[in-house]
Parts: sequence; C-alpha cells; structure tokens
Amino acid sequence: MKSSRRQFLEKGMGCVGGLVLGAALPGHATGSLVVRREAAGNPLRVINAGVGGNNTIDLLNRIDKDCLAHRPALTILMAGTNDMNSVKHVPLAAYEKNLSEIADRIAAAGSHLLMMTILPAYEPYLLTRHPASFYEPEGVTGRRRQVNTVIRKVAGQHKAVLLDMEQRFMAIGKIGTGRDSLIRNEQNGNVTDGIHPTANGYRFIALAVYDCILYNQLPTSSIVCFGDSITRGDGSNHKDSYPGYLNQLLTTA
Repeated sequence: MKSSRRQFLEKGMGCVGGLVLGAALPGHATGSLVVRREAAGNPLRVINAGVGGNNTIDLLNRIDKDCLAHRPALTILMAGTNDMNSVKHVPLAAYEKNLSEIADRIAAAGSHLLMMTILPAYEPYLLTRHPASFYEPEGVTGRRRQVNTVIRKVAGQHKAVLLDMEQRFMAIGKIGTGRDSLIRNEQNGNVTDGIHPTANGYRFIALAVYDCILYNQLPTSSIVCFGDSITRGDGSNHKDSYPGYLNQLLTTA
C-alpha cells in the first residue's frame, strides 16, 4: 500500500510530482545535487514572461518574442484565467485550440513543458466585476472546472508535466476574506481582488513548482515562466512573483 505522503504527492500531479513544504522528496537526492552543481558553476536564470491581462490569443501573439526567443530548456505555462473571467473571454473550444497550439510551439522548439491548472477565485469579489449572467450556464466554478479539464487534456496530449495548483489552493489556500488567505482580499491587501495571489501565495506556487521540477528531473536552467498577471506578479525575477521566488530557490539550492 502506498504511504499517505506518496498518495499526496501523486494526487496533485496525476502520475507525477507534488509538494511537501520544507521537506526533500524521497529518492531524488541526485536531482538536488545537480541543482547545486549548476548553481555553483553557472548561476541559474528564470525569466518572468508574464503580462497582465493576457489570454491565450495574446500569448500566441507574443510567444516567439517573449518565450521561444530565449530558447528555454523548460517552459512553465499557466494560462486561462483571463480566457474565462475577463472581457477578453475566449469560448472553451477556442481556448483549447489556442492552448494546444501554444503547447505545440513550445514542444517544436525543443523545450520541456510544465503546465499548471488555474487558481480558484473568491466568487463574491468576482461577481462585483462581472454579472452572474456572464458565467451562465455553467457558473464560475463550473467554468473553471471546464478550463482546468482542458489544461489536463492538453498536458496529457503533449506529454507535459501537470502541476495541479487549483487543488493545492482549494485544499489549503484559505480562499476567502481572512488575512491568511493566499489570494488577495481587503484584509491582506486592502483590495477586493479575489484572483491574484498574495506574496505568500507566490511563495507557495514557487515551492510547488520547485519540488515538481526536482521530482520530475526537469531542466533547472534556462527556464521561461509564460503567462498572465498571475505569472507576472510584481514583474520581477527576484521579488514578489513565483518566477522570482523560483529563481531564489534554484540559485541558492
């Protein structure tokens, strides 16, 4: 019988990977040694290629310049929040086509691909910006489930590693109005946001991505994080963004 820890690792990743905060993954000491050697000999670089407001149409329009031009060994992709929520809404079938084309382009460039599901939102805040009718007939939760089902499908079709960030935030992200929520709200950010992570939320994503990289023995250098404002964070490679925190994790390992 599998241990509960192993079951947790595999649950969020389908068949691969997982997050255990503050703990080394079993059986992967060699991966950690590889990270240390690379960091010592050649500082790692994580490129933050997130742009606020982007949907999959925007990502396709800038994939050459902002992603593939860097010749990434690994591309980390989170896309779909604006496709489902914003005035730039993309219908599900078109979203799947766009996402599949993005994955095709990344694979054709020779990059490994890690895809993340999109995060849950605090619905009462969301419905102050969009009427409930905007999400009919499936509703906010139903539409997010549809988007994440497409992400899982496309990841499987392209043999990408899947990291289920929705599951992690739903389980322990405390999505709501409390100060300890990992999504910004009035208590922790003085905003009725409900979508974007707090600084601790970005640390949480970075830790999950870091452990996923090591678990799946993905490249630990020449990484491009490609996506929208949730990828962008504060826009840096070293501060309040998941690419920034990931860069710190990789370069100090």
